[in-house]
Amino acid sequence: MTEEKNKNYKKYIVGFWSIILTGILALILLFVSIAKGWMGFMPSFEELENPPNILASEIYSSDGKILDKYFLRENRTFVDYENLPQHLIDALIATEDVRFYSHSGIDLRGLARVFKGIITGDTSSGGGSTISQQLAKNLFPRTSFDSFWELVFRKFKEWVIAVKLERSYTKEEIILMYLNKYDFLNHAVGIKSAANVYFSIQPDSLQLHQAAMLVGMAKNSSLFNPVRRPELVKKRRNVVLNQMEKYGYITKAIRDSVKQLPLDLDYQKVDYRIGPAPYFREYLRLTLTADKPERDDYASWQTQKFIEDSVEWQTNPLYGWCNKNIKPDGNNYNLYSDGLKIYATIDSRMQKYAVESVKKHLKNDLQPEFDGSIKYLDNPPFANNMTSEQVENLLNREIRQSERFRVLNEQGKNFSEIKENFKQPVEMTVFSWEGEIDTLMSPMDSIKWYLRYFRSSFMAMEPHSGQVKAYVGGPDYKHFMYDMVKGGKRQVGSTVKPFLYTLAMQNGLTPCTKVPYVSQQFQMPDGTIWEPKDSEYDEENEGKLVTLKWGLAKSRNKISAWVMKQFNPHAVTDIMKRMGIYSPIDPVPSLFLGTSDITLYEMVGAFNTYSNQGVFVKPYFVTRIEDQHGNVIATFQPERREAIDEQTAYLMINLLQGVIDEGTGIRLRISNLFRDGVTEDYGSFTMPIAGKTGTTQNHSDGWFMGITPKLTAGVWTGADLRSVHFRTIASGQGANMALPIWGYFFKKVLADESLGITEDMEFEKPEDFNINLDCDDIGQQEQRPSDYNDFF
Repeated sequence: MTEEKNKNYKKYIVGFWSIILTGILALILLFVSIAKGWMGFMPSFEELENPPNILASEIYSSDGKILDKYFLRENRTFVDYENLPQHLIDALIATEDVRFYSHSGIDLRGLARVFKGIITGDTSSGGGSTISQQLAKNLFPRTSFDSFWELVFRKFKEWVIAVKLERSYTKEEIILMYLNKYDFLNHAVGIKSAANVYFSIQPDSLQLHQAAMLVGMAKNSSLFNPVRRPELVKKRRNVVLNQMEKYGYITKAIRDSVKQLPLDLDYQKVDYRIGPAPYFREYLRLTLTADKPERDDYASWQTQKFIEDSVEWQTNPLYGWCNKNIKPDGNNYNLYSDGLKIYATIDSRMQKYAVESVKKHLKNDLQPEFDGSIKYLDNPPFANNMTSEQVENLLNREIRQSERFRVLNEQGKNFSEIKENFKQPVEMTVFSWEGEIDTLMSPMDSIKWYLRYFRSSFMAMEPHSGQVKAYVGGPDYKHFMYDMVKGGKRQVGSTVKPFLYTLAMQNGLTPCTKVPYVSQQFQMPDGTIWEPKDSEYDEENEGKLVTLKWGLAKSRNKISAWVMKQFNPHAVTDIMKRMGIYSPIDPVPSLFLGTSDITLYEMVGAFNTYSNQGVFVKPYFVTRIEDQHGNVIATFQPERREAIDEQTAYLMINLLQGVIDEGTGIRLRISNLFRDGVTEDYGSFTMPIAGKTGTTQNHSDGWFMGITPKLTAGVWTGADLRSVHFRTIASGQGANMALPIWGYFFKKVLADESLGITEDMEFEKPEDFNINLDCDDIGQQEQRPSDYNDFF
């Protein structure tokens, strides 16, 4: 019996160890099969060395500030390990993986704790996933599973990947990859985005309580969302602090004091419609990702747009850059996932001042003035020179251009039905300068509501470098998305006159040359006679000799007409093209009235030629682009060409200084200027300024171009439709609609000593310049030729 029992015992022992060894061998075979990729996807060594990452591209200002990011799915940018505060790392390890530095990817003690919890039903003991395993899950996300065993199999895969990660990377690199990869919700992917989104700071500035909150979110960011569940998140943060105290990372006293702190959120919603320089960012996005222009992609009425885009494609390296350039892997660059670093010319300080100045003038000055006059309008906000039929046609056009019309039209409704729909009140949120208003309003009334708002655009550039330092396309990008710097074109009014005067300076005349202030007549191609008039009759100077400087300062059309008769319209358009104007200009005598539509971008670049000694430098926006590793992959320089000679440029500066010192721009020299009881603080400048105001027909558009030795800036102001305008030229002229924004901006720039722009600047005079520009000193010595044609 004893021998038989021994035999049975041996059988049990053999059987037991056979099962154990078979299980071990099966487990080894399972892990080998998983590691080799025989049982489904397993990342290769190369993929582990270079794990897949979708990185947002960043835009940096010239003074080192992040303006924004471009991304589609993941708002992630990398941060270096040395920029992570130690208490952030301590919080992560204490909470997620306390034995992180002692295991090789799998924490056996942690797994034993989990198995014990499963057996006993105690789930409070926590999970067994190490940081390396969580990183594996984030790098190679799980798909949906149909069964428990698929989930278990996936868990095995994560163990294998975690061990491989531990072999490929240091512990510090694994922590860095984890924090750079984790999705903290609300478009905050990675610790850098999370610190910025939730606290408006960089990761190295995270305080202990802020770091603990972010680490607490790592348990389940959808559940622990500080925007929606702040109290729950605070409790979770305090759990992290308890863990840090438990494992000796902080003292009990620190834990107790920090637990009393609020979350301290400074939440910045990730929205492309808000933030610094939204108009510029959108222009840059569209430019970088532009496709090669094809005529079939443009509507029949977009011929000029097609021509301009085609020229840009051929001559501007930035235009379509992503589609023109190839990565080492043979693919085009992707703005939304390749982690590019785009270094823009925009200065964040000047950009801020420009935005504030536009808002200040529109909100405090211009819009209240217009709203106060609406009661005098027959069909507000349209001017009284519009007939009811014209107003109806304009409103019908606005309806057809709306998204609401597109949706209703696709539903098969006819225009009459759609118009009735537009008359029905609905709940909506509308713009106001006091903040968004939730209201009940018909879509038709909302159209009129927005049409009454005046808009402004602003651009400033450095004269010599050509770098654009501020770019404001409108009053509020969320509600008025159309860019009026580079996209929109409007009539330029009298700001076109300096180009005409440039011809006079090139051909021997000077600012002090005297010409007759008399009516001029032009015979038109159809045989009619055209005689340009001034906006007001000047009895004092009628029939007398006046200087060209006076004529431009006062923006007198009769003087401009006299200059035009000495040349021809084609000569004017030629010089405008040399100075950077690319929009079509009709070569007709009346072009000096400024009826042509031109962008603010063109006008600022052209006027900048005067302060740049006659050299046109095309305004540009990006200095260089780097890849995600910091390698420079593109640099940019502006286009330059000599447009006019240096002496002519300086003579024009003198002429344009007359506009500021004694002409339509004199408000910049006046302090304590009052209007309707409000003190305007955009005047009293002592620095040299050369400029020109512009006002279009019916004073629908107001312009001001201002030049200083270190900065050239321009402003346009008007409503969306030219039929919405002020009733009087006193309110609608460029000196009132546009000039104050320029003044507000430069007040802020001069007050910021870090910008290095002061009032003691001087325009650079050409060498050997010997023309007397003191017209009072010249007096009677100025000789008027007996025949003005002798000049030409």
